[in-house]
Amino acid sequence: MNAVAIPQANAFFDAGHVHLHYRIDGREGAPWLVLSNSLGTDLTMWDPQVDALAAHYRILRYDRRGHGLSSSPVGAYTMADLGGDVLALMDAVGIQRAHFCGLSIGGLVGQWLALNAPHRLGRVVLASTAACIGSAEGWYARIAQVRERGLASLLDGTADRWFTPAYAQAHPERVRDTLARFAATDAEGYAGCCAALATADFRRDLAQVSLPVLALAGRDDPVTPPADLQAIARGVADGRYADVAGRHLCNVESPEAFTAAVQAFLAG
Repeated sequence: MNAVAIPQANAFFDAGHVHLHYRIDGREGAPWLVLSNSLGTDLTMWDPQVDALAAHYRILRYDRRGHGLSSSPVGAYTMADLGGDVLALMDAVGIQRAHFCGLSIGGLVGQWLALNAPHRLGRVVLASTAACIGSAEGWYARIAQVRERGLASLLDGTADRWFTPAYAQAHPERVRDTLARFAATDAEGYAGCCAALATADFRRDLAQVSLPVLALAGRDDPVTPPADLQAIARGVADGRYADVAGRHLCNVESPEAFTAAVQAFLAG
């Protein structure tokens, strides 16, 4: 029987150019699963999934550069930067190959990895994401707003995009905690990730993804609606589609259904 690992709270990896905060949960010797969070959140976004998934997987989750307790390198980031951080962290932890689950910008990181380092991945879950999210003009406008007025100026719109009114009314403490973490995100780090989103477009590259992919949507997501996830499932060589109730943070709004869909897919 595999021993149960003690979670590594507040572990850090220094890659020289970036300092990454990460945590490991789950059984030693179990298959690895990397969890990659959305823009404006930290690794606690995955709390609703970790207990159930840790029974079957060794889980690595981390704060993306510019988020949580990770550092914020100066300047605009690219998907190559964000994907390279994952590979460097996997190397540091000693992970040769892992399943991957990314939500929103984390899903774009997953697409970059599937295209540029497919030998490091097993199955890939792309949740609440798209091959191209929004427009470059929209992201550059958001960068300007954040630098001028701070992330607090985005709170109302973010709450509406992330959660349905019914969920926000039923779970006010969870929503407040998530939005407080959003507001505490480093403004320059957030802007750097917005720059990565402004230049990320994998629509012409999806056919090159040969790994098994689950495209998982929130049915009421106004940011990356189900049609965006259906396009990913159709566009890759081995894709399937599923959806759960909720808006953009559908893993938080429908934790049991989201986790069940991920578990069923990863089990093959």
